[in-house]
Amino acid sequence: MNFVTLMLICGVILIIAYFTYGKYLERRLKIDGSRVTPAHTLYDGKEYIPTKTPVLIGHHFTTIAGGGPITGPIAAIVFGWLPAVLWIIIGSIFVGGTHDYASLQASVRHKAKSIGEVIKEYMGRRGQLMFLSFSIATLILIVGVFVILVANTFVSFPGAATASLLFIAVAILFGILINQVRMNLILATTLGSVAMALSIWIGLSFPIELSATSWSLILIVYAYLASVLPVWFLLQPRDYLNSFMLYFLIGGAFLGLLIARPTIEMPAFTGFYNETLGFLFPILFITIACGAISGFHSLVSSGTTSKQLANEKSGRLVAYGSMLFEAFVAIIAIGSVAYLTMGEFSALMTQLNDPISVFSVGIGYFMSTWGMPVQAGVTFTALAASAFLMTTLDSATRLMRYAVTELGESTNVSFLTNKHIATVLGLIGAAILALTGTWQTVWPLFGAANQMLGALALLAVTLWLVKTKSKALFVIIPMIFMFIVTTSALLVMLYTNFMSENYLLAIASFILFIMCVFLGIEGARSMTKPSKPTDSTNLNA
Repeated sequence: MNFVTLMLICGVILIIAYFTYGKYLERRLKIDGSRVTPAHTLYDGKEYIPTKTPVLIGHHFTTIAGGGPITGPIAAIVFGWLPAVLWIIIGSIFVGGTHDYASLQASVRHKAKSIGEVIKEYMGRRGQLMFLSFSIATLILIVGVFVILVANTFVSFPGAATASLLFIAVAILFGILINQVRMNLILATTLGSVAMALSIWIGLSFPIELSATSWSLILIVYAYLASVLPVWFLLQPRDYLNSFMLYFLIGGAFLGLLIARPTIEMPAFTGFYNETLGFLFPILFITIACGAISGFHSLVSSGTTSKQLANEKSGRLVAYGSMLFEAFVAIIAIGSVAYLTMGEFSALMTQLNDPISVFSVGIGYFMSTWGMPVQAGVTFTALAASAFLMTTLDSATRLMRYAVTELGESTNVSFLTNKHIATVLGLIGAAILALTGTWQTVWPLFGAANQMLGALALLAVTLWLVKTKSKALFVIIPMIFMFIVTTSALLVMLYTNFMSENYLLAIASFILFIMCVFLGIEGARSMTKPSKPTDSTNLNA
């Protein structure tokens, strides 16, 4: 089968879904463009800032995309390309897209508060504390694994490291021009794009070669700065500018695939069991996270995006549209390796050590079909991929700081509310993980925790809808499915890690499983308790 045919079919399905099921979700959530959002009512110039939709899409999309839609599908393709493609398409439309969009609107209707605060309102303080603990643990895993992936990419492609550092300076300058000088967005974007192109040239000309450990430490310091600085100064402008690089990468890869028209050499299905990953169910559904559903997205939607959403009507494009676009990135990631035989794929994975590098080689090859030199294409792809990883890294650190601060407020532990202390405490755990682990050992646990976070976010949305006497079946079904998948995955990992004497991961799996069961029971109890919604929580408010 030709991959272009598969890619175009998937693209058409996703476009149709945006205009049909996305519109259905908009009606179910009773979106009202005349309702004033918290970005206006709680404006503070630091966290709550009404943001132009193109800029907010750039922040939201590059943050949720990261390396997840690349790493997960490439790792899961050992089951064959067909199960991966089916989960990406079905999951993104009916599970992940619903999760992202509903999480955003639930937060907006609750004064842009986090999903943890929403859970507190409907499940009580105990439920909130459990959710926050789960969120912090998941975010530490996210930051740790993404530090590992970025550091590995910088070691493999030193030119990408130089350009990435220069991007930070360009983003800071862009943020100042837009927010302080009040420069026209189009003019500032043009100047920023030229500066980014110059940064890429300098990066290719003057690569910085450091060890993975050195890059990990540098990335930890960067994550700290991105967390404590005002969102307009670094985080928002960097994500916005990086989005153009992502669009160029996707466009270049799409064009290259159209020209090359590669034949899919990998089998459609290899079986229900793989020696490396285990059984297809439930492992496939936690290995492919960001391309189908990712609990991290709910933290982004309710953590930073909801505080910047200028109009509720923009939510479908920002949240649901970004999720479907991310699914398309995941499909392209499959195409970057599907032209190989399974033996060739295994050899390349062994040689390059991580999916991001494998993805870079594949996309660089396809870009060469329209004139870009192969090595330049490989380096640019690695640079773009590392940029996406860093947008997730910095946003995840900021969200981790929010969660630790919220935990401090709920437990009356005042020092946890200090943004510097909250950031450092989370980064200590992530640093230990990054300096002592590999992405292969951390990814399965991260995937399970991340997907359970998605199930818990859907639980919070369900409680909100049920308590406001609104129809909730469209979130209840994916919530139940994700609870089944993730609890099964945690039990599998508990058993396999215990049998392989990896007791640390076995204990972590057990703790996460107990927390999931508790929150599920508490959520079920809360749904049966009568409550009188306030104006701020009413779906029609």
